[in-house]
Amino acid sequence: METIVAQGCRPIGQPYRVSRGDRNIVLGMEAENPAGVGATTTSATPLEVLRDLIQSLSEEDRMLAQHSLFVGVARDEFKQNLEQGDFLIRNLLGVEPSAGAIAIGDRVRAGQRIQFHLRDANTSAEDLELLLLRYQQQATTTAGSGALMFSCMGRGEGLYGSPNFDSHLFQRYLNNIPLGGFFCNGEIGPVGGSTFLHGYTSVFGICRQP
Repeated sequence: METIVAQGCRPIGQPYRVSRGDRNIVLGMEAENPAGVGATTTSATPLEVLRDLIQSLSEEDRMLAQHSLFVGVARDEFKQNLEQGDFLIRNLLGVEPSAGAIAIGDRVRAGQRIQFHLRDANTSAEDLELLLLRYQQQATTTAGSGALMFSCMGRGEGLYGSPNFDSHLFQRYLNNIPLGGFFCNGEIGPVGGSTFLHGYTSVFGICRQP
């Protein structure tokens, strides 16, 4: 079984490295100088970083950040140029103004790289289309015998304004593979070689003969 995990988010701002963390609380962040090894870093509280980032966004994205702001945790701590799809997307649960800290829906530790993300219908569609195109280009010559789709109840017609969006997009790129599935309140799938419980995703399992 081969998998596609569409998390439906796009990164905003730049990646930061966690300098201090406690359980799921990010207490300190460092902006890495792109000059490379040995370059200086700039420290700030997570809340300061978030406030500055929101001020730099377009009016449309600022409105979106009020209800669709997430945190991506990079699965590869050493990759030079992080891209969309390199992050495990987690909820931003809250902020602590007195400490300048933020809470996310996952454990954090010093050294991890994180980046804020936004989610909307266009981004979700573009993310899935990119993953399907990449899979189509990399797939083996063996025809898929069938596929299952597990899609979050937060997607579908409520997100896109039309029904069957993700399944139709799948069939546009992989129209020779029968597809079935259902909506979920939590989806399971791999990101960066490990398996996680997700929200707001569409996870596809594609079966092929060995």
